[in-house]
Amino acid sequence: MPSSEPRILIIAPSWVGDAVLAEPLTVLLKERYPRGVIDIFAPAWCAPVYARMRYIHRIIENPLPHGPLNWWYRKQLAQSLAATGYTHAFVLPNSWKSALIPCFAKIPQRTGYTGEARFKLLNDRRTLRPEMFPRLVDRFAALAYPAETAPNKIRTPVPVLVPQRDSQRAALDALHLSVSPTPVAVFCPGAEYGPAKRWPPEYFAELAQRLIHEGFAVWLVGSPKDRLITDQIVAAVRSNAQTDNVPLSQLHDLVGHTDLGTAVDLIAAARVVVSNDSGLMHIAAALGVPLVALFGSSSPTYTPPLSPYARTANINIECSPCFKRECPRKHFKCMRELTPQTVYQHIVALR
Repeated sequence: MPSSEPRILIIAPSWVGDAVLAEPLTVLLKERYPRGVIDIFAPAWCAPVYARMRYIHRIIENPLPHGPLNWWYRKQLAQSLAATGYTHAFVLPNSWKSALIPCFAKIPQRTGYTGEARFKLLNDRRTLRPEMFPRLVDRFAALAYPAETAPNKIRTPVPVLVPQRDSQRAALDALHLSVSPTPVAVFCPGAEYGPAKRWPPEYFAELAQRLIHEGFAVWLVGSPKDRLITDQIVAAVRSNAQTDNVPLSQLHDLVGHTDLGTAVDLIAAARVVVSNDSGLMHIAAALGVPLVALFGSSSPTYTPPLSPYARTANINIECSPCFKRECPRKHFKCMRELTPQTVYQHIVALR
């Protein structure tokens, strides 16, 4: 090593779930370079996730919007980063643009997959072989090892997030929530990628009613973009409240009342989480909370929840996974045939 204290910069992915899957890379880099200092260059919306990871020294905001090249702005950012004296850069996105800043900053070792014609931008290029690393988390983790390392020698730790307990207590007080003696089930009904990844709102409502009858409080957690979905869930539960004797006081729609960091800390308080394949699913897995992960158009092979306390629920039909934002065949069987009863059985198995 050229320095007894390597300075490492990770160019982070933009999706929250991918951010969680990058956590094992930081652990492996710390093992390889015990005296190393690890910084993250990441979009602001992912910062609360990185703030709850181990071994991250500093989070540097990536202010670049998706799309425009912003050539001169990238050069300015690179100049500011060059002053830090980074010795290593690990570029996780596969785009050409994501590799520009480490190259402009003249970071000596720039590691990443070949991607979009990045031959001159990366000087430690790796060839991605999906058959060897079908999971995204393994692809990230492999970058921590020397290029010549055999695939069977690469070890991927389970992602871990550490909740901020002071933030959790403050959120519980501010939102008038309690986790004792009533157990909490957290539902994450959104999925930013598209509706093909979302379990039907009426199914979430049916499952909520069943758990409330068993003594659970149900919290709906998500981003403000999930408001329409949670409104439908609440409306469905409310419509059945009189005939089904559902105590509505045990259903809490928290969408729009929490930021991402607060959502992470509240999820950590749950007895069980039910989530679509989304960033919050990976967060729940990394927190070690019992989790039922719902898969439709996406694949539990590529981005599974990485936790011994997680179960995946999906229907094996010929057209799934299609990885489409909307069901191309319009029948949405992969989610429609995944019934609330099936998901409930997964919850029972986790107890």
